[in-house]
Amino acid sequence: MNYDLDRLGPLLHDAARAMRKRFECCTRQLGLSSAQWRLLVNLARDERATQARLADLLDVEPISVSRLIDRMQTAGWVRRETDPSDRRVRLIVPTPKARRAHDEIRAIANGVYDEALNGLSAPQRDTLVKGLNVIIENLSEACPARSAQPQAARKP
Repeated sequence: MNYDLDRLGPLLHDAARAMRKRFECCTRQLGLSSAQWRLLVNLARDERATQARLADLLDVEPISVSRLIDRMQTAGWVRRETDPSDRRVRLIVPTPKARRAHDEIRAIANGVYDEALNGLSAPQRDTLVKGLNVIIENLSEACPARSAQPQAARKP
């Protein structure tokens, strides 16, 4: 099989974007943006997190996550609490409203995943997930030193 590796990055980006758009369409009735539901999913897993940790998980600047949290707090999705071990640190905690919505968000996500994977056999789905996990693992380390870059990537 001939793979067009020049298209790998755009294909991964386009697939993620299409899934995000479909999810936003399906969650519109909840009044959540994709950034907001991603934040809630992370809070559901960890129960509480600092703004810095959430910025890192969402891959956004801390000021952006601060504004996002402001909007979510106003809408009743999260609240800020003082960290008992360090009063200078504020923890972001999901509200009961967010906890109740989590099961609905999870069901919507599963529906989007099923729709996205329609037409792929169980072994193909398994291979896709394993392959994506390998890509993530391969690229999760810090950026390699300049000497480790392939010759073609180096600038004269």
